[in-house]
Parts: sequence; C-alpha cells; structure tokens
Amino acid sequence: MRIGLLTEGGYPYVSGDARLWCDRLVRGLDQHEFDIYALSRSRRQEDEGWVTLPPQVSRVRTAPLWTVEDDGIAHGRRARRRFAEHYGELAAVLCAGPSEEASTAEADRFGSALYGLAELARDEGGLSGALRSETAVRALERACRTPGAPRAARAARVPDLLAVAGHLERALRPLTLDWYEDDGLGSVDLCHAASGGPAALPGLLARHFSGVPLLVTEYGVQLRTHHLSATEASPSVRALLAAFHGRLAAEVYARAAVITPGNAHARRWQERCGADRDKIRTVYPGMDATRFAEVGESPECADPDTLAWVGRVEPTKDLISLLHAFAEVRKEEPKTRLRIIGVPAGSEGAAYLGHCKALAAQLFPDEADGLHAVGDNPVSFEEIGGPDIPSPAEAYASGAVTVLSSVVEGFPISLVESMFCGRATVSTDVGAVVEVIGGTGLVVPPRNPRALAEACVALLRDPERRARLGAAARARALELFTVEQNITAFHSIYLEIVSRHPVRRVVLDDTTGEPRPFAVPAEAHMPGRWTGPAARVVARGGPGWAAGPPVRANTPLPATEAAR
Repeated sequence: MRIGLLTEGGYPYVSGDARLWCDRLVRGLDQHEFDIYALSRSRRQEDEGWVTLPPQVSRVRTAPLWTVEDDGIAHGRRARRRFAEHYGELAAVLCAGPSEEASTAEADRFGSALYGLAELARDEGGLSGALRSETAVRALERACRTPGAPRAARAARVPDLLAVAGHLERALRPLTLDWYEDDGLGSVDLCHAASGGPAALPGLLARHFSGVPLLVTEYGVQLRTHHLSATEASPSVRALLAAFHGRLAAEVYARAAVITPGNAHARRWQERCGADRDKIRTVYPGMDATRFAEVGESPECADPDTLAWVGRVEPTKDLISLLHAFAEVRKEEPKTRLRIIGVPAGSEGAAYLGHCKALAAQLFPDEADGLHAVGDNPVSFEEIGGPDIPSPAEAYASGAVTVLSSVVEGFPISLVESMFCGRATVSTDVGAVVEVIGGTGLVVPPRNPRALAEACVALLRDPERRARLGAAARARALELFTVEQNITAFHSIYLEIVSRHPVRRVVLDDTTGEPRPFAVPAEAHMPGRWTGPAARVVARGGPGWAAGPPVRANTPLPATEAAR
C-alpha cells in the first residue's frame, strides 16, 4: 500500500524528533511505498539535509513552519467575507466558556471553521497574508470581548492578540499547502502522522477532501509539550493557545481511524482530550537491541560498587537530588562511586552541569581538595565516546546499578537501554517509568533523595537480587521494546485500517494512461469484514478484473494481485 508519512520537525531531516523511529519504520516495511510530507522547524534543520532514504520512499515534499512566506495573493471581496466568517468562528470557539454541555457543539464549530478555511485556501489560494491580517486580529479581539469569554481572554491586549494571531498563522500553515490534490495526499491509501498538532493537520485535510484514513502516533503528546513550553507567554496568550491546541487535538483524535500512543502515560493524556478508547492501540517505541547484546549477554560489571547515570544533562533529570542521595549512600557504603555519563542539552544544560560539578565538590570536600590522586573523587562526570566509555553499552556496563532521577520523563529511553544491558535499575516514579519497568527494578518518588539512596543501598548490598532483576529486565525489554515488535505492530495496524477503509478509486499511470496497481493488498481483506464493489483493478504484470459482488473477507484472492 502507499503510505503518506506526515512529520513535523523530524524525518527525513538529519536532526529532529522521531527521526530514528520513522527511518526504522520505513526501512522495516519495505513491502509498502512511502510518500514523505515533512514540515521543517528551522533553516538550520533544512541546511543539515536529509538522511539517506531507502528505495521504498517514492517522493518527499517539504514546507517550512519557521518562516513567513508571502504568497502574494490578494483575495476578492467574496473571499475576504468567507475568511472573516470562518476565522471569526474559529476565534469564537477559542473564547467559548468551558461548559461541558456545549463541548460537542463547540467541537463541531471548530471543525467547521477549520475545514472552511481549508476549502477557502483550495478555492482561492494561500491564506498566509489573511491569517496575519488586521481582519484576523480584530476577529480575535471581538471574540475575547464577547460576554462569557474566560477572564484570561478578556484581559488580552493588542500585543497578546498579535502574538496569538502569529502563532495561529504558523500552526494553520498546512491549510495553504498544495498537498491535497489527486497527485498528492489524495493518492495515498493511508496517512500516518508521526505526531499530533501541525503534523496531523495535513492528514485531517486529506481525510476531509479525499476520504483518506488517518493514523496518529504520539510518543510525546503534542498538547502536553505545548503546555510545558508556553510558560513564558502572558496568561492571555497561554489561555488562547491552550484552547486552540486542545481543540485541534480533540479534532485529530475524533477523525483518526486509529491512535497509537507510545505508553500508558501518553494514552491517559489522549483519553482526557477526548480520544475514543476503542481507537487506541498502545505501540511501544522500537529500539535497536543489537548494540547492547554483548553487554546484555555478559552482565558482569567491572565494579560492583558503582552507580551509573546515563542521559542528557538538563534540569528535568534532577541530578541535584541524585548527588544528595549519593551523599547518603556513601554514609552506608563508603566504597561506592557514582559515574554521571552524558552531554549537556544546550546552554541551559551546560549551566546545569556546571552547577552539578560545583555541588559535587561541596558535598565531597575531602575527596575534592586536591590532596588526592586524579580519579579519587567518588563522583565523575564523563561523556560517551571517550577512551573509557566508547559506546552507550559500555556506559551501562560501567555500573552495577543504573539510576534514573528525573522529575519529568516521557518514555525513558535510557532506562530501556539499561534493561537491554541486563542492569538492575533504581528510578523515580515519573512518566512511563513504572510501565516500562514492570516490576523488574526499584521505583521511588521523585525529589526524594533519601528514598533514592535507600533503594540504591539495598541493591548494592544484594548482588543476587541485582542479577535476578537485571535478567528479568533484559527479558522484558527484548519482548516489548525492540524494533521488530514495533514494525510488526504497525504492519498489522496498517492492514486493519485499510480493511475498514477500502480504496475505491482508480489511479491512472501518467505515461501509459493505464490504471496503476493501487494499494489494497490481499491481506487487507480481514475476517469479519466485507468490502464493497471496487473499480477495475490492474495488478502489476497481471490481468484485470472487473468489479464484482462483495468479496467475503476470508475468500482467497487471485495470486496475481500484487501488494505494495
């Protein structure tokens, strides 16, 4: 089948979100054909280029979200009236009160306004100028002054309205793209959005214009990410943008055929935003276990008195609590050492790393007073790639126990890598940690150094328990979190969706004018489903069949039908 893979700030660019996961998915499903539709976040990302794409990627279309492009389109009076009507309706929904009784009606109003703007863009041309116009700002202002609007919206001033209008223009930019014709997303059999938010918006429009089913995968919930990143804006801006992203998430979840969160933590967010439980299939991220096979199969560690922390250095990892916990560990087990292995995440991470080093020197003055030999300090700060730690596997192998001290965590990748290496773990109860561990490690409350220290001491003193937990952790990781299980799950979901939304169109070859072999494979006819009459299909290298009566789901199909 032909898949339209929708990304924002990720694949096929060298840097970005979900790049590795998307690349592994595309390469693993080489029996399908992929069209990539990518939204970029920065000029730097575009300048860095793309990863090497496999042959099953037939086309790539990109559009920037980081720059304002003047489309030069001057709309006539009728188009301006249509824009004012639909944008005004959109703004009114964002300023509607939080009445539960009106939630369904407001959702319908939001969808109607959204698709109305999309139809206007298709009929009259781009909307980038209109979305940044005085008309848009005045529509927001009228909505904020409407009786019953939330207090934060009523308090919005002109700078706030300009900021909201600018953000909405960027978020709604996919409405103005030329991706939705029959030679674009209208020709695919399934849209797979690699995240919610702007990445899923082209999928909504492909569904609206061409009836293409939509699959939404969220390993990090976009709505949660927005809430965490909007802390510096004014209360009015935060309230209006939260309303917009909440409405967009609800619309995406309502129209998606299947939603695949990466863990139960993301699933709870989706359900609270209105996602139907019957549509949700949890699919854990797939990770490459082969890099850790050698360490995992020989789980002995070089130093049984060493704790290891591995990851990106940033404030959310709460290394401050880890250092205080380690001071307590040293009181009970004086021989214990702590290796903090990772690189800082940007300038904020670099400043945080400096603060952690200063705290380590303060907590362990005897070892850091310059009287001891190099390496005598019980806390070391290292990076992967050096002579002692050439690879991530060696980082986990350097400790008897792996520690995770985060206060905010989505899907804990470093924890899974440690499990692949057969290491016992001590983790804080945040994000999807408990779901990932599943009883194969110790879990303590976040921001609790004493509890963290007690759990570490318990494992340091019990090597048999460490070995037992490490073996169980490795078995669990190999069962649930490998690339192979991820690819198998999505292959099954693709077939399930296509079986419920059969393609009923004929796509003609541009050169010969003959019907192209379209994308419903024989496996898509799944038990318990009927497929309606279809247009004449010509298989690759095979004869054509005329449309006939409905085919029973488990009826064998001719062997000449080609699936791609």
